[in-house]
Amino acid sequence: MALPLRRPSRNDNGIALAVPILKERFGERCDLGEAMRAQHGHTTTWLPTESPDAVIFVESTEEVVEIVDLCRAHAVPIIPFGVGTSLEGHVNAPAGGISIDFSHMNRVLDVHEEDLTCTVEPGVTRKQLNEYLRDRGLFFPIDPGADATIGGMAATRASGTNAVRYGTMRDNVISLEAVMADGQVIRTASRAKKSSAGYDITRLLIGSEGTLGIITKITLKLSGIPEAISAAVCPFPSVEAACNATIMTIQCGIPVARIELLDALQMRAVNAYSKLDLPEQPTLFLEFHGSEAGVKEQAEAVSAIAEDLGGGPFTYSTRPEDRSKLWQARHDAYWASLGLRPGAAGISTDVCVPISRLAECVEETRADLVELDLIAPIVGHVGDGNFHTLLLVDRDDADERARAALYMERLAERAVRMEGTCTGEHGIGQGKMKYLRQELGGTVDVMKAIKATLDPHDILNPGKIF
Repeated sequence: MALPLRRPSRNDNGIALAVPILKERFGERCDLGEAMRAQHGHTTTWLPTESPDAVIFVESTEEVVEIVDLCRAHAVPIIPFGVGTSLEGHVNAPAGGISIDFSHMNRVLDVHEEDLTCTVEPGVTRKQLNEYLRDRGLFFPIDPGADATIGGMAATRASGTNAVRYGTMRDNVISLEAVMADGQVIRTASRAKKSSAGYDITRLLIGSEGTLGIITKITLKLSGIPEAISAAVCPFPSVEAACNATIMTIQCGIPVARIELLDALQMRAVNAYSKLDLPEQPTLFLEFHGSEAGVKEQAEAVSAIAEDLGGGPFTYSTRPEDRSKLWQARHDAYWASLGLRPGAAGISTDVCVPISRLAECVEETRADLVELDLIAPIVGHVGDGNFHTLLLVDRDDADERARAALYMERLAERAVRMEGTCTGEHGIGQGKMKYLRQELGGTVDVMKAIKATLDPHDILNPGKIF
């Protein structure tokens, strides 16, 4: 039997009691200003901003415990905040409450080079971490595009362009420290490479979006910087051909590190924004890691696959400046897309399907865009069967908003019908709650039971996931 969906309600009395106590305790690190609160409720998507009542810049796990204990006593919501790059309303405060900002908890605590591990505080960003690791010959491979915090990436089970080779946050987090709703501080695992000791609480918290515990330390798996890296670009006559080249590359076992699809519209936007001069047709951006001989062999194998499918010319480079320019253009795709329709709002959404259904899913999606008369470039981590579209919508046009909503529903439902997921890496948050039961059925009730057990007062990021 399905458990009832509880909508979070605002506890004005509890908030009125808790906020002055927190202000006295944290002083200037407790910000009540309207602009700061709006910034911490802002979400880079179509969902409206829902501001918290206070923002606290914490500096230790012990301070997080203090806040949790006080908020639990007064039934006040808590919303963890990294840098606010999530896309489905994860940092919104639908019932008000306290936003815990982790930007002051941004230390790399230790690096065990011989074990290829490190431990960081949640406010460390991925670029900051890789700058710290570079001189040691190591890097952290998860690359969601935005310079997100490691804590936020763990909470949303982030992935990105390197996931086809290195996996997602689920595969690269060894252990977590977290403050639970009862104020208890737990460590989910040791630093050992594997364990069969009890429940896998680490992976329960990864992707829980701050609803089960507040992450305060993360132990990560690291990788060695490859001896050789090359980047490649290859245009194709159609999106279907590019998708089929991706499928064949993966099925042949070629250990490509990155394989990204940009459709013709996205290529036009990227050329204009990043000052490139690439063919404006469906294109794969690729990257290969390994020895010099291995990288060359991988590139030649993919080039042959592309040629068989009508793709080309296949060009690649090992020069760092060329690689940086290419991948910066890929990471700037969101901002580039906005230039296609100045003044329009960008609504980003993603799905993921088994790779064997990728070409079919992308083609049906493109047909929907034509039928509904919508503008939305397509870009994706296609090596995983994951792709994104950025709808460019006039917010003042009610009919266009309705068509956009219909498109997003069709996209999510299509992915689920193809035995995929309504979100490959954006998460559920507020934006995709209505698709979760369609995808997982009664598993949602198990999730609710876990939430009710670990957070019976519903103070940890309420109103998210379900």
